[in-house]
Amino acid sequence: MARGRSSSSSWWRYLHPSYYLKRPKRLALVFFSFVFITFAVWDRQSLVREHEDEISKLNEDLIRLQDQLRKVKGNLGYLGERMMNTNDKKMSQDLVNIDPINKGRRDKVKEAMLHAWDSYEKYAWGQDELQVGVLKVKFDDRISSVMAGVDFVIRGYGVMVKDSSPSGTLRWGIVLTPRWVANSLDFNKDYEASVFETTIRVVGGLLSAYDLSGDEIFLEKAKDIADRLLPAWNTPSGIPYNRINLAHGNPHNPGWTGGASILADSGTEQLEFIALSQRTGDPTYQQKVENVIIQLQKTFPSDGLLPIFVNPQSGTASYSTITFGAMGDSFYEYLLKAWIQGNKTETVKHYRKMWETSMEGLLSLIRKTTPSSFTYICEKNGGSLSDKMDELACFVPGMLALGSSGYGPEKAEKFLSLAKELSWTCYNFYQSTPTKLAGENYYFHGGEDMNVGTSWNILRPETVESLVYLWRFTGNKTYQDWGWDIFQAFEKNSRIDSGYVGLKDVNTGVKDNMMQSFFLAETLKYLYLLFSPPSFISFDEWVFNTEAHPLRIIPRSGKEGGLSADGRANSRLVIRPFSRKHGKTGYS
Repeated sequence: MARGRSSSSSWWRYLHPSYYLKRPKRLALVFFSFVFITFAVWDRQSLVREHEDEISKLNEDLIRLQDQLRKVKGNLGYLGERMMNTNDKKMSQDLVNIDPINKGRRDKVKEAMLHAWDSYEKYAWGQDELQVGVLKVKFDDRISSVMAGVDFVIRGYGVMVKDSSPSGTLRWGIVLTPRWVANSLDFNKDYEASVFETTIRVVGGLLSAYDLSGDEIFLEKAKDIADRLLPAWNTPSGIPYNRINLAHGNPHNPGWTGGASILADSGTEQLEFIALSQRTGDPTYQQKVENVIIQLQKTFPSDGLLPIFVNPQSGTASYSTITFGAMGDSFYEYLLKAWIQGNKTETVKHYRKMWETSMEGLLSLIRKTTPSSFTYICEKNGGSLSDKMDELACFVPGMLALGSSGYGPEKAEKFLSLAKELSWTCYNFYQSTPTKLAGENYYFHGGEDMNVGTSWNILRPETVESLVYLWRFTGNKTYQDWGWDIFQAFEKNSRIDSGYVGLKDVNTGVKDNMMQSFFLAETLKYLYLLFSPPSFISFDEWVFNTEAHPLRIIPRSGKEGGLSADGRANSRLVIRPFSRKHGKTGYS
């Protein structure tokens, strides 16, 4: 017992301060031990708190994501893989059964898209186009290159719609991540923007992304940029000015037009703004662009052919060139497509009527060459015709093929036949040069068939676009073969290590140093469509804007919402995901 008490006493002495005062080294050891233990405990508590905070944030994110998924339940599956309806299953099966030749061509086009996109992403991400060597930054439509790929699947990041078929073929989806769009896509910039280019590329691209994904951020951004464009329509006639500062407003027309608005620029916003009104329930956007058509309808000529300059004060056309090429082209395209977008109903019949009138006028511009009898479209200046045709006008064969189904049998065959003839001419724009790439425009002289006028090629899509429509409406695989010839010419003459470039001269093959955004948005996309089954982005369910961004066709009134015939907003639409052009400067 005594030994136990003695042992106990010896332990108690370590707790008495006097013991350590007589032994400084032990005091220092105790002090440092105390500090170390305190720090360790504090650090662990901090880590626990940080961990708890992180868990809390993750839980909040999870709840937010679950809420987003609930909003698109049945439309967008887990992380963007969609549930297939009957049409989707047919498309998937068609992709499985695609013939080996088309599959090989399709894969080559996809590889070209990857090469073009990777180069853009590496050298010019966030800018609106790639200029090899020096990054060119301009703002007709900042991020148009980014938006170019927005509905063309090229890789598996971001929100992407992927084909679940055994073939594993990538289908269209969204290249941009919603986070990038939310955090980095800022339109509050002190830049002079083209109302037309920004509408067809940026508004159209964002709406297409929304239709394909159902992600609200794309719709929010589309509304943001459209709201910045709206002051352009504040003119006495409602015909919009063609340029505007996105940060400050101040709409105006470029000086070289003499104050006039350009026909294509002012009459090619209908699809995008009508779609925006349908998807937001706000009638403002639709009313602005439909008023343009109402104004032009008041003085619409009997042949349906409008000059390229329109007075924004009076709404009347000014004396100027009539053309289906630069500055006139897409106005006629949108008359037809607005009718299709509106489900060809009574509400939109005036679009179809105006388009048919214009097509009768088009017939008055048709001529044939000698000796090969190539059909071409003249330009008109006053009472005289000019034997000149832009490559831009090569969208016409596709437009005629698309619109032919609205005619009776006799006229349908007449216009489809014209479409075939014009497509042969456009194909020969390519085949007639040493590089097998088309020049910017052509002149036709007696006995000479066709001669290149402006000899550059900037990777334009119009001919390939028409080949897609003609192939789908006729089933003739010749159009696929022509498209393959054109693609191979691009591969041979325009492909470089850092992407694709145009040619300064299609006769010599001398390259320029620019990869235009529409090469990704349109040219390669249409080539991809050309070698895909018709059920892939069906023309029965989608209408393509003039920058090749597909917009879902939705009724303009009824239970699904949108706008009624009188322009009043119905309930908000629920989008079900996936179920260029100026020749003056040489760029579009």
